[in-house]
Parts: sequence; structure tokens; C-alpha cells
Amino acid sequence: MKIARMETFLVAPRWLFLRVETDDGIVGWGEPIVEGKADTVRVAVAELSEYLIGADPLRIEDHWQTLSRGGFYRGGPVLSSALAGIDQALWDIAGKFRNAPVHELLGGPVRDRVRIYGWIGGDSPSEVGADAARLVDAGLSAVKMNGAGVLNPIDTQQEVSLAVDRIAAVREAIGPQRDVAIDFHGRFSVPMARRVIPLLAPYSPLFVEEPVLPEYGHALARIVADTTVPIATGERLYSRTDFLPVLQAGIAVAQPDLSHAGGISETRRIAALAETFGALVAPHCPLGPIALAASLQIDLATPNFLIQEQGMRMHYNVGADLLDYLADTSVFKIVDGYISRLTGPGLGIEIDEAAVRKAAEQGHSWRTPTWRHADGSFADW
Repeated sequence: MKIARMETFLVAPRWLFLRVETDDGIVGWGEPIVEGKADTVRVAVAELSEYLIGADPLRIEDHWQTLSRGGFYRGGPVLSSALAGIDQALWDIAGKFRNAPVHELLGGPVRDRVRIYGWIGGDSPSEVGADAARLVDAGLSAVKMNGAGVLNPIDTQQEVSLAVDRIAAVREAIGPQRDVAIDFHGRFSVPMARRVIPLLAPYSPLFVEEPVLPEYGHALARIVADTTVPIATGERLYSRTDFLPVLQAGIAVAQPDLSHAGGISETRRIAALAETFGALVAPHCPLGPIALAASLQIDLATPNFLIQEQGMRMHYNVGADLLDYLADTSVFKIVDGYISRLTGPGLGIEIDEAAVRKAAEQGHSWRTPTWRHADGSFADW
């Protein structure tokens, strides 16, 4: 069996899908994407395909090593994301070839269902209490929200109070038996993170995510030491070596993204590394159905898994939603805040190829928003 062809599809709202077909007709799907740089990643996939066409798709680890280490310049979001989507597709092919879900190839399931959370509030959260109540009514037991919109490096008491009031409103709406996580999205400076996070502790957040930008990871040890709130990070880290220093800093939750951090193969190793530090894993996934399916396969086989992000009806999904590209949407049915173990071969989903090809005719040109402070200077989104 050999890889015969590889195709990429730009599809709404902001995703890139990869289709890999073998010479005997087995098709694997992956999701290689850097949000806002889809065309760039598409070119990277095309370059890597020069090595893969004609190769045995079942030599997943050998291909991963060759593609990740074969270039003199390695790593980074574009190359790691291109590799991630390829890796997902090869695992999908391997599972279909062996008529087994990927988690069985990874050693078998350690759980029968995966706990998930949903997003509330959007980029500039306001009516978060009502949004949280809506998701709880829809069957979720956990939600996540952005901690703030545009912030100054050291902001006013008013902004601090607003951040605290938002989580207080969500806690009141969902009660003590459910969870709320807070995403700082790297918008907080180190001093603002150290000021605000301890004030959130009375509301028992599940975790505070990405309190500062990844380039300030060396400051995480101070932030961790200042609070009892679990600190999470990792959506903008792409390898085991990227995760090592933040685990050493004491984060409680590692958040690799299976469409950025080298796919199933590398995320499996990141999870094992996190386990040696007593850290839990909560894969980042505000993306499409392929990335979510790959994440669920990891979740099912990972002992130190905590909870899974998913983007159904997320505020970014304008023009299409992840269920729009599935032939059978029941695989992602949510019951009591969980998705049941996927049992189909490969990634466990069936992509509606006709829907993908039709969406690709329109494509997309989604770009990361540009924010400004009141004085006109650049603000992190």
C-alpha cells in the first residue's frame, strides 16, 4: 500500500482539511491549520507531500521523524501544524486498514466517555451568566470564557472588578456542581495576571488558561506560586521541548493542540511528559471535526486526561459549523456533558466529502483580528 494523492481544502469558517488517499482506495483525513495562516500551511503541506507520495502510509513514526527532523530549520507553528494534519490522516488510514479506532492502536481505551466543555461570551465577554445557563441547559457540565477583552498592561481597578464580576456571574448561573474555566488568551501582562488570578480563587475556576503570552513562559513559576488556582497553557506550544519548561514551572494543565503540536504522535508524547510532572492534559480544540476526533482518540487513551475543548456553535464559527462536514453527526452527541467513546475505525468519523468539496469552492480568507489600545498602539488579541 502506498500514498497515491494528497489534497487540501480551505473550508469555512477558518479551517484547512487534508485528504490522503492510498493506491488501494483507503482515505484518511487530517486538519493542518494555523488560524489566520491557512494558505501558508497549505503550501507547507504541499512541500511535505513531495516526500510522502509513493510511501507506505503505515510507517507513521518514521514519517513523523523524517518530516519533523529532515529540514535544517525545524518546528514552529507552520511546519508543526502541517505535520500535525498529515499525522492525523496517517493514523486515520492505519485505523481503517486495521479496522480499529486509533485509541485501540494506542493501547486501548482507559475511559468510556470524554468530558467536554463549551465556550461562552465571545472575545469581549458581557452577558456571560445567561450564556452559561444556556449551555448548562443544553447538557454541558463545564464552560469556558475569555477573562477580558482589550487590556492595558496595568489596567484600572474597574477592569479588574469587571473580570472578577464576570466569573462571579457565571458561578452563580451554573452552581457549585459544575465547572468554569477562564481563558486569559495571553492578553494579561505578568503584573495584571498576578493581580487578578488570586481574586478569582473564591469562585474555584477549573483552571486559568494562558495567563500570559508564551514568550513569557519564564514568568509562569511566579504566577503559579501566587495562587492556588490551577494554571493551564499550551495552545501555542508545539513540541515536548516547548512544554518542558512550563511543566517545570508548575503548570497544572497542559493544553497541546492536535492540529498544531505535531498531531497524535507528538501529543501522545507530550501527555506522557506531563504525567511525569503530575500535570493533566486538556487538549486545545476550537477547530473542526477532524481535529476534535483526533483529540478524542488521544483523550480515550490518555490516563492523565482532564477535559476536552470543542467548538460546536462557537462564536468564531461564522458561515459553517463542525457538524456541517460530517456524514453522521451522532458520533459527537453530548450526553450529561460527555461524548461517548468513538468506535468507528480510524478517527471514528465519516467526513461528508461532497460537503467539503462544495465548501472549498468558496474557501475563506479568515485573518486574526487586529486590536488597538485607546492610544492607538497595538493590543494583543
